[in-house]
Amino acid sequence: MDTMTATKIVGGVCGSFLIFLLVKWGAESLYTQGGHGETEAAYVIEVEEPAAVETAGAGTAATDGEGEAAAAEPTFAELYAAADIASGEKVFKKCKACHKLEDGANATGPFLYGVIDRGIGAVDFGFSEAMATHGGTWTPEAMNEFLTRPKDYISGTKMTFTGLKSESDRANVIAYLATIGG
Repeated sequence: MDTMTATKIVGGVCGSFLIFLLVKWGAESLYTQGGHGETEAAYVIEVEEPAAVETAGAGTAATDGEGEAAAAEPTFAELYAAADIASGEKVFKKCKACHKLEDGANATGPFLYGVIDRGIGAVDFGFSEAMATHGGTWTPEAMNEFLTRPKDYISGTKMTFTGLKSESDRANVIAYLATIGG
């Protein structure tokens, strides 16, 4: 094989590799959540801890560990009292696609100005029948339940958002919303 053929083969392989890297870089920039260098996991896999085993005298007894885990995890009220408003503002970026914070400025979803302690479905917006007739008030606790999984809290809502898995994220974003128009 002459040097010209070898050069063409090496050039073709290197060029193909370069195109592959450019396509990979472009796909990562399009499909990575966050922005400006911030990256988040696109999904979270939650794994339950296996049952704890403790030794009691000569025998062993298995415990489910749920009582200990529940005691170790803070309640929503504790998380909300210690919420980080700056973190809540960052979490709100997920909501910006459909909601605005300006009073009366609806988008795909209703405006969220003054939403905390406002009646559910109480603003001028094209709510689903389920949301419009639900009743109640957007207390921090109600908002926490809703943001956990909206379709479970109000069956029949038009909101397609699947929810926020992290209770601390929910507490932070609710505390942030409480500062907007409240």
